[in-house]
Amino acid sequence: MDALPTVSFLVPTLNSARTLGECLRSVRAQEWPAGRAEIVVADAGSSDGTVGVARDAGAKVVPNPLRTGEAGKAAAAKAASGELLALVDSDNVLPDPGWLRRMAEPFADPEIVASEPLRYDARPSDPPLVRYFARLGMNDPFCLFVGNYDRECAVTGRWTELPVEAEDRGGFLAVRLCAGRPFPTIGANGFVVRRSALASARWDPYWFDVDILHGVAAASPSGTALVAKVKTGIVHLYCATMDDFRRKQERRVRDFLAFRAERAPVAPGARPALFRAAAKFAAATILGFPLALQARRGARRSPDPEAWALHGAACRATLRVYAAAAARKALGLRTAPADRTSWRQ
Repeated sequence: MDALPTVSFLVPTLNSARTLGECLRSVRAQEWPAGRAEIVVADAGSSDGTVGVARDAGAKVVPNPLRTGEAGKAAAAKAASGELLALVDSDNVLPDPGWLRRMAEPFADPEIVASEPLRYDARPSDPPLVRYFARLGMNDPFCLFVGNYDRECAVTGRWTELPVEAEDRGGFLAVRLCAGRPFPTIGANGFVVRRSALASARWDPYWFDVDILHGVAAASPSGTALVAKVKTGIVHLYCATMDDFRRKQERRVRDFLAFRAERAPVAPGARPALFRAAAKFAAATILGFPLALQARRGARRSPDPEAWALHGAACRATLRVYAAAAARKALGLRTAPADRTSWRQ
């Protein structure tokens, strides 16, 4: 790229005052020309000072009447003006001032439509549960059994177990995603995408993360989308306590079931593999020792005994949430989106 592109940071919020300040300070610290970056915060009706924090940071604040994070991303995108759209959640922290430059470098190749950090970073001062998810490389341990994740995982030593074509280009991996095949869960926590790519994707009024790339690949003459996995990280202050984690899992599962009709269809052949993974996950969680072996493998690659001690508890909490959702579905009970009334980040 001869001239640096304009960038819009899209940040959906709902009562996010506890984490938003650190997030926006890390965004404003990026080494990028003045006037070529903006922050757009889509707020879902916060009552805790979130809007004040956003305005103090110089962000443009727009309403998110549909209240979900997916709707917030869409509302922010509609109000944004950048050539590149950077999805940064209110509980993300960019690790250093050069982060945006590294994330933008792959766009020198006009075929690349998006970029995303290759890993999650964690700081020694972060809560043990935050450090656990960073080392696991995902926010849902069930994904470890499916093999569908998109960040470096200390348990497996890989960033995904799906069969994807990846070319190492030094500062990033150029990953070719094919329409009709399962995609890694690329699309959030530092995901950067060309605005021009959105013309071929469904993203309004709900921006579902991985669905964006499904739409881009399906509309491409080659049936593929080229994405950069950049060799950098991002901090995700996902959960401080196990109660926070359980609450977020319940919200995520309820929202998934409530909005599944609006999502991209499951790739052909993926459903039987998902059922097998679910059975394996349930058995490992009930028996316990397979989880201990996973935690031991992870600790060898990324030592942190306090963090890895949480692997079993995270899996058990996840199994309970998924089992309750499966029971509701089996009984034919309708699932409504999670209530946001008392939500706090």
